[in-house]
Amino acid sequence: MAVDQSVLERLEPIAKLSAARKQELAGLCYIEKVNKNIDPMRMNITKASQVLYVLKGDLGLNFINGHKLILRGGSPAARHPVNNDRNIKATIALTDIEIMRIDMDLLDIMLTWDQLSNNEGVPKQLDAHQSSQAGRTPADWMHDTSIFSVSKLQTGVFSQLPAANIEAMFERMTHIAPVAGQVIIQQGAEGDYYYLIQRGTVVVTKVVDFSQPAVVIAELNEGCAFGEEALASDNKRNATVTMKTDGELLRLNKEDFVALLKAPLIKQLSWAEAIEKIKAGAVWVDVRLPSEYQFDPIQDAINLPLNEIRQWLISLDKSIPYIMYCQTGRRSSAAAFILAQAGFNVYVLTNGTRSLT
Repeated sequence: MAVDQSVLERLEPIAKLSAARKQELAGLCYIEKVNKNIDPMRMNITKASQVLYVLKGDLGLNFINGHKLILRGGSPAARHPVNNDRNIKATIALTDIEIMRIDMDLLDIMLTWDQLSNNEGVPKQLDAHQSSQAGRTPADWMHDTSIFSVSKLQTGVFSQLPAANIEAMFERMTHIAPVAGQVIIQQGAEGDYYYLIQRGTVVVTKVVDFSQPAVVIAELNEGCAFGEEALASDNKRNATVTMKTDGELLRLNKEDFVALLKAPLIKQLSWAEAIEKIKAGAVWVDVRLPSEYQFDPIQDAINLPLNEIRQWLISLDKSIPYIMYCQTGRRSSAAAFILAQAGFNVYVLTNGTRSLT
């Protein structure tokens, strides 16, 4: 059974989550029925650690020291997870019971994000000009689950950032409200900002042949980011981004992007370190054009050109570490950032293949 949000209000530390987070969590949790004489802690064992709550019925707790207790659903003690106590050796359903399980990492991410975005953890205000423009504080943005849903926080760029960087990022972000038809990024221009879409839709187009019209390559909506490739690779913009609708964007300038996002996410490896990773199961990825790859590949490398990297995301395996390389490290840094945002474990060969000559 799906969980009613009112159930979450009675559980700790879930009750301390913001209303939006509790609503989101309610859609990710289910109530399970467990028959008498079954140990619920041994059911549905997965690789992921879980917290377990007793909602109804009596659960027997057997402790390492031989003591036994009964935990009754709805009691004050049942407000807390059963498996918070490491001294519990085993459990047994003394009656038919109802339980709820939550992935421990998922809950911890929600709690971390909420605590970062409360009045004590996040800078309370942007400067007066920015605040009056946006009408929102950084905390308001962090509470916006349309942009920062738990799925994005689990596998996206923010899941890999130190807490201090997240706070600093929101302190330094500015807010703009572009209108439909407004060009945000122009192909060929210098990279200046990294953008998050708070509201609205943008269209990404690219001129491949200057004798032909621009080709639409993507539409991005609330919660998506763009503009990172030029900043991560220190190259010019490779596409044009135009507002399809009126909207609101959050943007981070290049200097802050490099310091707060690029540096923590892009892990550099020397040739010797990369070889050790390859021996342990990592895969070489050449992000250069096919003509460059065919002329000078690293043995057993696969070719995923930077301009096609997003198209390959669904076919890559997140359990495999990937070591990205190009000739200098610029394109591979951009590709690595894109994969890191999508939750992949990626590395970059320092200074690219030119370091091998």
